[in-house]
Amino acid sequence: MNVIVQKYGGSSVADTQRIKNVAKRIKARTDHGYKVVVVVSAMGKTTDNLISLAKELSPDPNPREMDMLLSTGEQISIALLSISLEEIGVRSKSFNAFQIGIKTTSNHTQAKIKDINDEVIFREFETHDALIIAGFQGIDEMQDLTTLGRGGSDTTAVAFAAKLKCDCEIYSDVDGIYTCDPKMYPQAKKLSYITYDDMLELASLGAKVLHSRSVEIAKKYDVKIYCASSFTDTEGTYVVKKLPEWLEQPVVTGATIEKDQTKITISDLPDDDLLISEIFKSLSNLNVNVDMISLFSDGEKMHLSFTVIEDHKESMMNSLKELIGQRAKITNDGYYTKVSIVGVGMKSSAGVAGRFFSILSSLNVKPVLVTTSEIKISCLVDPQKAGIVLENIAKAFDL
Repeated sequence: MNVIVQKYGGSSVADTQRIKNVAKRIKARTDHGYKVVVVVSAMGKTTDNLISLAKELSPDPNPREMDMLLSTGEQISIALLSISLEEIGVRSKSFNAFQIGIKTTSNHTQAKIKDINDEVIFREFETHDALIIAGFQGIDEMQDLTTLGRGGSDTTAVAFAAKLKCDCEIYSDVDGIYTCDPKMYPQAKKLSYITYDDMLELASLGAKVLHSRSVEIAKKYDVKIYCASSFTDTEGTYVVKKLPEWLEQPVVTGATIEKDQTKITISDLPDDDLLISEIFKSLSNLNVNVDMISLFSDGEKMHLSFTVIEDHKESMMNSLKELIGQRAKITNDGYYTKVSIVGVGMKSSAGVAGRFFSILSSLNVKPVLVTTSEIKISCLVDPQKAGIVLENIAKAFDL
């Protein structure tokens, strides 16, 4: 049995005409003898609109109820797509997370997939050629609906491909993966291939084409991902374990910008390792993803800075104030933008960091926080200067 997993993003199913276009693409595969698992996002801006409705009622809605609300978006799109497929002669059936058996953890709004019931899939393939699956959602042990976080439909699709041991195609309104955002740097180059490691870093640092969790799963189970546009037949980008032998590995593969980074500083902390541990434990309990971290001692007191995204900021600040009390000063230092470069080739190439910081110096940009690894350099900068920093980095590293 030839099986392929396809995922279509919200822009690809934003209206009935686009749904018909997607149906034709799926039919082209089934006509060639494929059984297709199709993972679909909510239509257009449906998820954003549902979040706005909830925020009108509460500034910090209950996470379980948010999952109940947000999971409705995908149910609309899968039913409409299945209707469209049946209309053009494709044997199709739609499934929500409960029906198809997507088991997840109980971390509402940020759940992770634990397993998928492939018995249902193969049973349904006996009578259907296309199974349309609601992305972004799952069911926990209590049979409560969960969601996987923004971009979670990518994760759903790759998880199905890993379970079924087949390739995965991700379709959106972008015709591949670029060295940096073409909207910010029109001269950006489209990549024919990119490694899991490079893509994982780019995704985690703000690149919007793929969700980072989906790349983690692809790397773990060696799932080949193909990213392309659902609006054209232009060749896209393959995400693979290693580049083809004929393709030279660039020193820097890409650059990203990640906006709305909130910098939190806790000053004059007692020199107590246990307290530092408790701070990060409390953030973890709130499902707050801490990014860049700076911790130093002046000999008497500890000073901690870290960045988070906007979500859950109010509950996070309340939790920190309750934990720390009068022992230290907590401040919100405002919004910054993170600029990063990524490249597996940086491991074996000297001087990349020097070039990177020379660019910042030439633009009179002072990094607020810096983090590095073998294959990335990230710095926090003034949002108003992020665009010019990205442009100059792209030129310097021929992106």
